[in-house]
Amino acid sequence: MSTAPNTLTLTQPDDWHVHFRDGDALKAVAPYTARQFRRAVVMPNLKPPVTTVASALAYRERILAALPAGADFEPLMTLYLTDNLPPDEIDRAVDTGGKIIGLKLYPAGATTNSDFGVSDIRKCHATLERMQRLDLPLLVHGEVTDKSVDVFDREAVFIDEVMIPLRRDFPELRVVFEHITTKEAAHYVRDAEGRVAATITPQHLLYNRNAIFSGGLRPHYYCLPVLKREPHRIALVEAATSGNPRFFLGTDTAPHARHLKEHASSCAGCFSGLHAMELYAHAFELAGALDKLEAFASFHGPDFYGRPRNSGSITLKRESWVIPDEVPFLESPLVPLAAGETLGWRGAHN
Repeated sequence: MSTAPNTLTLTQPDDWHVHFRDGDALKAVAPYTARQFRRAVVMPNLKPPVTTVASALAYRERILAALPAGADFEPLMTLYLTDNLPPDEIDRAVDTGGKIIGLKLYPAGATTNSDFGVSDIRKCHATLERMQRLDLPLLVHGEVTDKSVDVFDREAVFIDEVMIPLRRDFPELRVVFEHITTKEAAHYVRDAEGRVAATITPQHLLYNRNAIFSGGLRPHYYCLPVLKREPHRIALVEAATSGNPRFFLGTDTAPHARHLKEHASSCAGCFSGLHAMELYAHAFELAGALDKLEAFASFHGPDFYGRPRNSGSITLKRESWVIPDEVPFLESPLVPLAAGETLGWRGAHN
């Protein structure tokens, strides 16, 4: 990383967790991510979910077709793990030459379009064993779905009930604990033995659960896993800015049209594709750790996944600007995360 009083130049970063949707929605949001990031790990929770190599590769082609001409961007695809996904599909995934980067574990019913997810991790043991043997990572949405467990405790309970047994049974499996939100998760990833890492979103670095209820119910701050109390946010900031290579950038940007967010049953997800790097720079500067941003955004992710670091760069300039209230999206606009707030860093793409 190089800095001058009014600029911040970083090795071009990657986003290790995005939701692009499909069709016209994909065409609307994919260019935002491609402007900032060289690569992005694309989630498979479409309708129907992406459960085969053939469907993942077809989706990849649709993503590439949705990008502006000349965009230098690589979508890294994932498969949606189900109770009955056959181990042979892992062989086919590995044979794609890196186009498929891992499998995504959604506990059934945990989040958007997760109804086809895993009902019992033990049903997946044969597939997980093949993943371990062929070194294909598992990307985990870490929440239990037991309705008797408080929504704010579901990540911590997941660690005890699923993550620890999973990694005991498959100690060589590479596991990414996605979009962690709690002190328990940050400390688990920091201290665990073996190959485990975690992504952290901008919203979980910048906001606690008060943001959802400040001045009324604010659905554009509602995501899953939900924002937690302030001690958890502080723990995530400490993890992200620690320099520990187990923690890296994953926005979990998730586009939902305004009328579906401002709804009696609001969709879960925050849209940060427009301004992700500015949000991260803001969070790291607030923590006095701008010098740690490049490693978090550009080095730790590719190192964990065994991919080369990018050779290009991006530059943010110190400039005060207001996040727009909305951006165009299908029949109803998108509201960006922290719409109306002021940021102090701005990229050439905005």
